[in-house]
Formats: sequence, structure tokens, C-alpha cells
Amino acid sequence: MAKVTKVGVVTSNKMDKSAVVAVERLVRHPLYKRAFKKTSTFMIHDEENRCKIGDRVRIVECRPLSKNKRW
Repeated sequence: MAKVTKVGVVTSNKMDKSAVVAVERLVRHPLYKRAFKKTSTFMIHDEENRCKIGDRVRIVECRPLSKNKRW
């Protein structure tokens, strides 16, 4: 099975070895057919604490590392 990758923007890096990434996607309204943006947030593992707020990052799916971290 292929690993899923997503591209998003770091919104929080206050935790140790973790960060929060917001991923935007375009969704079409089922009735009105207008496209709009939806945002999903993912907690990611950042071993060296290199992510800064506003960085654009590519995240890859992995095994569960904690209750909330799967990326």
C-alpha cells in the first residue's frame, strides 16, 4: 500500500518534537457546485524541531506515533 503525502503550512510548533500542519483542499458543494476551501489539521513528528511557523512542508503517512500523531 502506498503512503499518502500531503502539502501544508505549519501553524504551531510549541510542542517538543511535534508540530501542527494545516492542509487546504478544494471541495465542490454538492448542490450549488461552487468550489470552496476546507482545512484539515494534522499533528506531525518533528524529531529535530526544525519546523517554523509559516513553513510549507510535505508530510508522509506513517505508523501511529502517539494518540494524535500519524504523520
